[in-house]
Amino acid sequence: MRIKILSLSLFLFLFSSALFAQQDASSFNHLHWRMIGPHRGGRTVGAVGVPQQPNVFYIGVNNGGVWKTNDFGRTWNPIFDAQSTGSIGDIVVSPSNPNVVYVGSGEGLQRPDLSVGNGVYKSSDAGKTWTHLGLNNVQQIGGLTIDPTNENRLFVAALGHPYGPNEERGIYRTTDGGKSFERVFYIDENTGAVQVTIDPTNPNVVYADMWAGRQGPWENGAWNGPNSGLYKSTDGGNTWKKLTNGLPSTQQGLGRIGFAIAPSDSKRLYATVDAEKEGGIYRSDDAGESWTRIATDARLWGRGSDFAELKVDPLNADVVYDANVVTWKSVDGGKTWAAFRGAPGGDDYHRIWINPTNPKIILLAVDQGAIITVNGGETFSSWYNQPTAQFYHVITDNAFPYNVYGAQQESGSVGIASRSNDGAITFRDWHPVGVEEYGYVAPDPLDPNIIYGGKISRYDKRTGQTQNIAPEAVRSGKYRFLRTAPVLFSPIDKKTLYFAGNVLFKTINGGHSWQVISPDLSRESWEVPDNVGIYKSEGLKTMPRRGVIYTVAPSFKDINTIWCGTDDGLIHVTKDGGKTWKNVTPPSITSWSKISLMEASHFDENTAYAAVNRIRLDDMHPHIYKTTDGGKTWKEIVSGLPDDPINVVREDPRKKGLLFAGSERAVYVSFDDGEHWQSLRLNMPATSIRDLVIKDDDLVVGTHGRSFWILDDIQLLRYASAQTEKTRVMVFTPETVYRVQWNSNTDTPLPQEEPAGENPPDGLPMDYVLKTKAADEVVLEIVDAKGQLVRKFSSKDTLYNIPSVNIPLYWIRPQQKLSTEAGGHRFVWDLRYTPLNVSPSYPIAAVYENTSPAPSSPWTMPGSYTVRLYVDGKIYSASRFTVKIDPRVKTALKDLQLQHDLSMQLYTTRKELQSLLKEIAAVRTKNTNQVVEKSIATLLAPTPQRMGLQQMEGSLGGLFNTLQESDAPPTQQTIEGVNKVLKDYKRLRNSWKILTMDEQK
Repeated sequence: MRIKILSLSLFLFLFSSALFAQQDASSFNHLHWRMIGPHRGGRTVGAVGVPQQPNVFYIGVNNGGVWKTNDFGRTWNPIFDAQSTGSIGDIVVSPSNPNVVYVGSGEGLQRPDLSVGNGVYKSSDAGKTWTHLGLNNVQQIGGLTIDPTNENRLFVAALGHPYGPNEERGIYRTTDGGKSFERVFYIDENTGAVQVTIDPTNPNVVYADMWAGRQGPWENGAWNGPNSGLYKSTDGGNTWKKLTNGLPSTQQGLGRIGFAIAPSDSKRLYATVDAEKEGGIYRSDDAGESWTRIATDARLWGRGSDFAELKVDPLNADVVYDANVVTWKSVDGGKTWAAFRGAPGGDDYHRIWINPTNPKIILLAVDQGAIITVNGGETFSSWYNQPTAQFYHVITDNAFPYNVYGAQQESGSVGIASRSNDGAITFRDWHPVGVEEYGYVAPDPLDPNIIYGGKISRYDKRTGQTQNIAPEAVRSGKYRFLRTAPVLFSPIDKKTLYFAGNVLFKTINGGHSWQVISPDLSRESWEVPDNVGIYKSEGLKTMPRRGVIYTVAPSFKDINTIWCGTDDGLIHVTKDGGKTWKNVTPPSITSWSKISLMEASHFDENTAYAAVNRIRLDDMHPHIYKTTDGGKTWKEIVSGLPDDPINVVREDPRKKGLLFAGSERAVYVSFDDGEHWQSLRLNMPATSIRDLVIKDDDLVVGTHGRSFWILDDIQLLRYASAQTEKTRVMVFTPETVYRVQWNSNTDTPLPQEEPAGENPPDGLPMDYVLKTKAADEVVLEIVDAKGQLVRKFSSKDTLYNIPSVNIPLYWIRPQQKLSTEAGGHRFVWDLRYTPLNVSPSYPIAAVYENTSPAPSSPWTMPGSYTVRLYVDGKIYSASRFTVKIDPRVKTALKDLQLQHDLSMQLYTTRKELQSLLKEIAAVRTKNTNQVVEKSIATLLAPTPQRMGLQQMEGSLGGLFNTLQESDAPPTQQTIEGVNKVLKDYKRLRNSWKILTMDEQK
């Protein structure tokens, strides 16, 4: 009977021009984001330990979620990734029941770059599971405090919206573990609470700092309102009294106050007070009734919007710590201070937690993560084990494997490999690239050793040297710049580099000279947005011009077409390389709507996309605009997106109509040019997606709190469609897969506990989608260009247990089995022939001898191959794919062929030998003839002149491993060794045949 083959390539051709609506997410929910690092911590403001368990600590990371360690910070594990926000402001553990943990979301800071949360969360099992308790619209929770005697009594400091007035501010209290909240203190819609603390000796005494802080719609715009101040309740939060005696007033420019109670003497309080006049460190010895300024050094109290943390030694009221750019310590009640912890340039410390029974155990939350000391500050744990880096943008280069670049908040720049030669991506695979800590990185498309970025530098990887190449006008202050100044190359002319402030610069000689190719593209005048509220003034309407070009999008089709968007809400386009510019801003984009990122179409010079982030206008709605007529008209394309500001939109360079967007919490995909959107978060935690790029077949994401992530091989997304859902079975493979080896025999292994990013799959990832569950068997075959079967897998394959061996976890390849369930599935072929002595699926779960992988089957040769998928008797065929050798390998094809041929000879001989040894074993069990037994023993045992059959297995395997361990030409001695062992084997095999024939006679 003839079997019909359904050709996916023909199907795709018929529907390639169609635009498709939303897809059934089950067809791609199996896809997997992999985190590549770097494992270098980012801004952390939540920090708490467990007194009963001194090895256990929790941290809350800005846009990084909640993490836990049970080994004093040697390793950290995320425990909050399934929740709907990653922006954390504070975290507390119940002293009376350490299993109860509360988390307040929203950063709780007032700064130029922030994200918001969605209320309070609770865990009753030490972080294993979480319940969302409410206070959704607070956006920012500055602090939490829990009754030391009652796990159900909690106070919440609700700071509120950072960019606008809102009613959900003040102090909230729950007495039933979060089932309900009561607002017990409220001033007005402009004044929130940033800290609340219960007296550890009297749960009815509660202190709170009310802060009328507000961020402006423009960069570095900020105000302090008239009602900030420190308050105290002595009746459990029912009534409150303002503490003013000795403290600065709001007329003196009072801002945020951070305070601490001495656990050993609750009448002793310390406060760090941010004020234009009389700012400093204050002390009270009468429970806050009166205060005295004891230190004026601005290094201790300055930058109150960022820092306001004091902690007192639990056993000594005169020992106090102060967190700022450096963590300071006083041992004389605040009279004198000395640096306790801080790099020469400062690390920016936010939170301090001290173990109440052992003051030498201290947890610090820093802009670089969290660090712990157990010896009073002599040494600290590392922050190089937390993948919570905050990036503003992401870009890749043209190297192989490609590198991923970005500038990390407060931590300089990063260039990290997308694939490691050592099996996993560790600190060995990333390095700074000479770019300041904000904004863009731009690798030279013609030379991956040269990196541009910042405002603006040129870095040479080979020498490690960085050169300032900024235009002279930049150095003179003639133009305006933000820290996230765009730096990027033209996609058409690889020598053209753009750099933007309030005007657009261009260089074609690596920054040796620059040309200004635009006028000031920002607004000459603007409306003061309504969300400024009580802070509106006539002066704001006439303040100096502040806007800058925030995003630049050169056309992929026309070198003279360039799009620019500003942070004050304008879009311009030039069609003549910058000679003339046209304002094409959509009417709905108002003043200070930040054009976060623009993308020129890869297919049409008149089409462009704009992600517009209006969080600074107190607008949490998504905004993406599209034009198809050069900016004459625009359409907002946000159907399916939740209320979550959008930071980035990108178009797939190979599939017209396939768009990707990044919001403050997730990645989204549109299959119909933005008409409909759906989530592509998959296994990624909720975090701020600041930028994303498509590199070949991969989607690469830069987050502002969880480092870099890659979604490998998006062919399924490129060709999945509503129409394809009508087909019962679909198969997708990348067009090209590279045969890459990595060093599994490293002579300097890292400890298993050393953090590592995930390498891409070793081999060919194949996605297949079953519309309905298979009734019987699913079979996958790979055939070569001649139609010869190379490998076969079945859903009925037997999986084997991996032996327990002490090796790095990333050396263990997960076992796979073809699924028969409905939905999408990814299966990885390791590009090898069927291994010896195991089922066809077994090599995906390679068993390691000693501590090293030892594959028993050869690599396939570079060339063309085809996938065939059998489902219930029908064959579904995918388009051909090409296997290529690692581009770094320079071995000639004839030498690779020789390596392959010799390996195949050893491979087939090993298979034959295994069968021969089984045959001999069967004969021996039945044989009673001593002469025959002696002859068999002679064949099996070695002699001085030759090896025996039993030793030949090891010799064949050793030579096979030598040939397969690298893509190098076989050495002469290896060739001679192969010829010799094959000759010896044939002689012994023939001897066995003679012996069996004699025995039969």
